Amino acid sequence: MLKIQKPGRLALMGTSALAATAIVVGAGTAGAAVAAPAAAAKLATNTAATAVTAPARDLGLGATGARVKAVQERLAQLKYYPGTIDGEFGPDTQAALWAFQEINGLKVTGTIDAQTGWALVKPKAYKSASYAGKRATRIEVSQALEVLVYYENNKIVLISHVSSGGGYYFDGGAQAITPNGTYNTTVYMSGWVHVPLGEMYNPVFFIGTEFAIHGDTYVPAGPASHGCIRVPMDIAAFFHKMVKTPGTQVHVYGTPQWES
Repeated sequence: MLKIQKPGRLALMGTSALAATAIVVGAGTAGAAVAAPAAAAKLATNTAATAVTAPARDLGLGATGARVKAVQERLAQLKYYPGTIDGEFGPDTQAALWAFQEINGLKVTGTIDAQTGWALVKPKAYKSASYAGKRATRIEVSQALEVLVYYENNKIVLISHVSSGGGYYFDGGAQAITPNGTYNTTVYMSGWVHVPLGEMYNPVFFIGTEFAIHGDTYVPAGPASHGCIRVPMDIAAFFHKMVKTPGTQVHVYGTPQWES
């Protein structure tokens, strides 16, 4: 959130449709497998399960196996980013589950539990913000949910967990606040960018060269930044290739979690 120099160069990247998959309800061996809709490019909201059995145990970081892979495939189908779909539950899968749980009104645990498994069968769709001047291609950041949603031609392409301003005070009285409002991307800077408050990875700025959407090695479940929008490192590695800089609309809205 401090002024720096020298813009980087943007490379555009296309987005391909994701393949349909099967999801697993629950985390233990007693869950029921349910087929996902064939139209993988659309958010599926009408898949029904024949039965749901309480899981033998929740699955979290470090878990492996077919159930983890099925959940990763389902999250990817719904436009979340779980990392490599390999059946290995790592930080990217955890962050994707945070975002999914945030949008679905679940307790944000980052684990595959019975409630999350059931919600993956019949997920809630993200409700787009209502504001003047909304564009078909845009980035929406909800501070109430701590999620970023990127649209291309009014279709969701990516949903990511974020960590926005934490509301704490630093540097003799400055408050860590992410300002709500409607902006446009201004500059992309490649790699690690050093600023007085620390470092940011592949920042895409949206207020001058002060506030950015950027990667960070610390993106917790709640708000924690000095004011920028932090995204997981693996998302920051490609996010700048998806958006046009300068010129992509960024709408930040909602009551920060530390205020509610």
